[in-house]
Amino acid sequence: MSNFDPNAILRGAQLTLVGAHRALQNPELFKSAHYSQALKAVVIGVFIRLLISAPIVILRFTLFLLSFILPLSIINSLQPLLASLSFLENSVLQIPLFLMSLMRYLNPTLDSIFMLSLAWVDKTYLAKHLPASVNHPEMAVPKELQNRLYHPTLRLYEPHKNAIPPRVVNEKDALKPKTLKKNSPLKSFLLRSAKKALISLGIYLATFIPYFGPLVLPASSIYSLNSVTGPLPAGIFAFCSLFIFSKSLTVRILQTYFSSRSLVRDLLEPYFSRLPFTAEQKRRWFRDREGLLLGFGVGWMLLVKVPLVGVLVYGIAEASTAYLITKITSPVPPPPTSSSSLGSSFIPNEKGGYSRPLSQLHGEDNKDLATWCETQTRWKNKQKFLSLPAEFWDKFTGGGGVDEEGNGGVSGGVPTIMSNESVRFRRQWPGGYVSPSDRHREEGREFTGGRI
Repeated sequence: MSNFDPNAILRGAQLTLVGAHRALQNPELFKSAHYSQALKAVVIGVFIRLLISAPIVILRFTLFLLSFILPLSIINSLQPLLASLSFLENSVLQIPLFLMSLMRYLNPTLDSIFMLSLAWVDKTYLAKHLPASVNHPEMAVPKELQNRLYHPTLRLYEPHKNAIPPRVVNEKDALKPKTLKKNSPLKSFLLRSAKKALISLGIYLATFIPYFGPLVLPASSIYSLNSVTGPLPAGIFAFCSLFIFSKSLTVRILQTYFSSRSLVRDLLEPYFSRLPFTAEQKRRWFRDREGLLLGFGVGWMLLVKVPLVGVLVYGIAEASTAYLITKITSPVPPPPTSSSSLGSSFIPNEKGGYSRPLSQLHGEDNKDLATWCETQTRWKNKQKFLSLPAEFWDKFTGGGGVDEEGNGGVSGGVPTIMSNESVRFRRQWPGGYVSPSDRHREEGREFTGGRI
């Protein structure tokens, strides 16, 4: 199956809507503690809009004053310049998206929203497996369901503590203080954004070169899209950009494509900042899911561009990314007990503390985290997920498909729960709870590839 399959793009667009609906169902997002953050997001949205509009407004006011001195013909000849500047800010340089993405490095709110939403996704997932009658306040979680929770183990990893900075060849040097200071997330983001802005600006200015200019956008389209879509779709788009589309429309389409990819990478930052994926592993991870991620990113890109409320929509997009993660990845294994900052890894209890060593849940020999990251570069349940109707996404689980009774299949990937005693979760725990199933599945089986 092609990574850039039209069906995958459609599924990604569906995930935009389903993920947003799931995120907005979380009552934790509407508690008083988050009202101030929502208000702050709206205020920031207004500030960004004013910041972007200020240069154009100042120039228009300046031209208005000059109109009393200069001939009207000169003033009218400068009007297209103002339109070009507005197009340059919003469509070429993508300044609004840059300012919104910059917020995550200045305020940890988006990371908290991601983890809060991930806990809610786990809770709703477990709630769908409750039997019709539950009359006990504390029920045991079956082993096969414990393996499929994402939040309890991912929360044990601190952001930017395990992640390997970009352009670091030797993984042993990745976590040295000097390397971390040199490759700070904010610095990497600014350098990456500056590089993209310079390339976009250079290509746009090259389109004004006589004779050669009209060929710049078709050539850049083929160069950028050939490795992703294949030569035929890239050639068709290049032909349309040369003979059918206007230059402004071609620029908008290309920038929407590239900006949606950047947006998805930023939304996934809370996930990758906790895990030691190398740059090459990240590249293969995104490459294997690029069709679905494109549909997901374009959907949110169009919504984020809404003036004033775009920042608020950005927060909802971050929350919906938690739902996306559970469909395209496996649950993260717990940190090794010997290297845990807790001294001994524990799972969270209803009081916000830790109640039981994770080594009792996942066996004494945890898989090496770097090896697990390598297994995630390939999306193992891609065909099953893309062929499943959206209304069944929450009714089946497991990366190995569906068994004869309609239950989610499971296949190798994440260490299984080896203890004989099921861990008990109270109702108040944010990850949810579930009662023992009527029929226990075969013990010792493993789960991978995401919940479907």
